[in-house]
Amino acid sequence: MLGTESAFEVADRVAEIERKGKRVIKFHIGQPDFPTPENVKRAGIKAIEKNFTGYTQAEGIRELRERVCKELKSSRKVSYAPEEIVAAPGAKPIVFAASFALLEKGCEAVVPNPGYPIFASAARVMGARVVSMPLREKHGFSFEHEEFKKIVSRKTRLLFLNSPANPTGGVLSHDDLKLVRDLAVDYDFIVLSDEVYNRFLYGNAKHESIASLGGMRERTILLDGFSKTFSMTGWRLGFAAMPRELAHEITEIAINIYSCPANFTQRAGIEALAGPQESVKRMIREFDKRRRLIVGGLNAIEGVSCIMPKGAFYAFPNVKKILRGRKSDALENFLLQKAGVSCLSGSSFGSLGEGYLRFSYATSEGEIAEGLNRVEKAFSQF
Repeated sequence: MLGTESAFEVADRVAEIERKGKRVIKFHIGQPDFPTPENVKRAGIKAIEKNFTGYTQAEGIRELRERVCKELKSSRKVSYAPEEIVAAPGAKPIVFAASFALLEKGCEAVVPNPGYPIFASAARVMGARVVSMPLREKHGFSFEHEEFKKIVSRKTRLLFLNSPANPTGGVLSHDDLKLVRDLAVDYDFIVLSDEVYNRFLYGNAKHESIASLGGMRERTILLDGFSKTFSMTGWRLGFAAMPRELAHEITEIAINIYSCPANFTQRAGIEALAGPQESVKRMIREFDKRRRLIVGGLNAIEGVSCIMPKGAFYAFPNVKKILRGRKSDALENFLLQKAGVSCLSGSSFGSLGEGYLRFSYATSEGEIAEGLNRVEKAFSQF
């Protein structure tokens, strides 16, 4: 019943291949290849030197939660109190705690398909029926409105949104969000809005939080974190904003599971939000160049088509002509074993991901260029 995240399974296989002396071009993991900004590292080190190494409140130190409130007021145009913020060791604990608090056998959870696999995993563990929200390539990996209206109902308890999205790079429009809002109000369900990639936007794409729409502040768990934006994957720090009663319930769950986030990590998080942001802007400008490089390179390969992602740092090419009826996980394995290129099968993200692959372009332009050459040669041999 408990699912997994394929990126970590592939990482184990990559490590085994590399132990044998073979070099792998890594497109499998959603981890920026930039270091944590220097000011943030110094803040963490300073916090340790000052002995901020003990327990904190389960919901996180007040200074961090106050800083998060300022950030959300500025970037999402929504006002929160510190008592409505819960910090956690990453975003995943919030996904599971929210599922634990809201879901039970007999109710339904709506999850994007293809989408981040942890959503469905958390919902299934709680015994909820998982309902697929199709995100189709022909709609820019958004949902078709009339189709969406048919999948929510009075049984819907929790709906997961992710924009910009993993694995597709899709960005939901204002009209998309407005429809979700209208149905959430009509059917009285909660939306968990995963906004971890909210700054990773390209071209004219804009991020809008559903929490900012009328009637949704009290119906939204706004989830964000530090891993992607500040290249802090190993620091393990995320946060969520939500109604106060739900924040209290999730805090009680946190006490039972992980006690609290690391003290010094939270203090580094304050510096990440309050300090200079140029390193973040520089990283995103670089990702934009890589986005165009990898999508252009994929589209140049015969039998491959890839729409230009509007956000995040993933390309999601359609490889059905390469597969010719075979499964995408077979192609994932072939690329790793024969070409030394790691990526993820689209089916790792749901049934509608079959026929696609996910490439993370959070790696250098040189690695992307070499990886594309290897991919093209491998595809001709598959």
